[in-house]
Amino acid sequence: MRLTNGKYASVYGAFPRLALASPIERPLTAPLMIIRLLRLLLICLCFSAAPLRASEPANRPTPGYVRVLLETTKGKIVVAVDLKRAPRTSRNFLAYVDDGRLDGTEFYRSARRKANPKLGYIQGGIRTNLRRALPPVAHEPTTVTDIKHLDATISMARKDRLGSATGNFFLTVGTTPYMDAHSGYAGYAAFGRVVAGMNVVKRILAVPTSGGTGPMKGQMIDDPVKIVRARRIDGKPQPTKYPRAWLIWER
Repeated sequence: MRLTNGKYASVYGAFPRLALASPIERPLTAPLMIIRLLRLLLICLCFSAAPLRASEPANRPTPGYVRVLLETTKGKIVVAVDLKRAPRTSRNFLAYVDDGRLDGTEFYRSARRKANPKLGYIQGGIRTNLRRALPPVAHEPTTVTDIKHLDATISMARKDRLGSATGNFFLTVGTTPYMDAHSGYAGYAAFGRVVAGMNVVKRILAVPTSGGTGPMKGQMIDDPVKIVRARRIDGKPQPTKYPRAWLIWER
């Protein structure tokens, strides 16, 4: 758009008119005007779109995160654990992965919300199998890590007491802010996000359930979904030196 003072206007303000290669200025034809408008629109979109921050997890190598592939009998799930903000919890989970302690375990719980059964969380891991267990990990609350229980969050399951989490975890479908720490409540230790396979997570959430007692009543999966294996996608495995007793007892 031309201004009366001999300058052109753009989304960035007025700028001087540049000398053209041809001294003759021709009126713009309709197709040429459309092309220039489309170019201008593309420039606006490029500058207005907020780029993905390097600190945000995605299904690609991201600094500070390690992706883990969970191969299940319902499909594949990829989680990205946050080593920077939740180092203890993330290292604990990766130790189970690198040792193969999650291979052959199951997603055994589907906790659907009564108001909306499409929301809730699924829980999996070693259950109470002490042969697969590593020492409990210290609790990292959301008030310290700032990793909230949003949709597609991976978090550690634990007993009532703090510092009791071992090899059980859960994946959320929908936000679950009541699991975050707040005054007088320590909450659960979220430590990453699901970056691929949320359709599989939702599929598991929808499977038939029954049994269970207490807070798990009616939430135990009738036909548990097997975690065939869990493997790092990023970086080299760092297995622990703890005994692998389950390899003997579960043959």
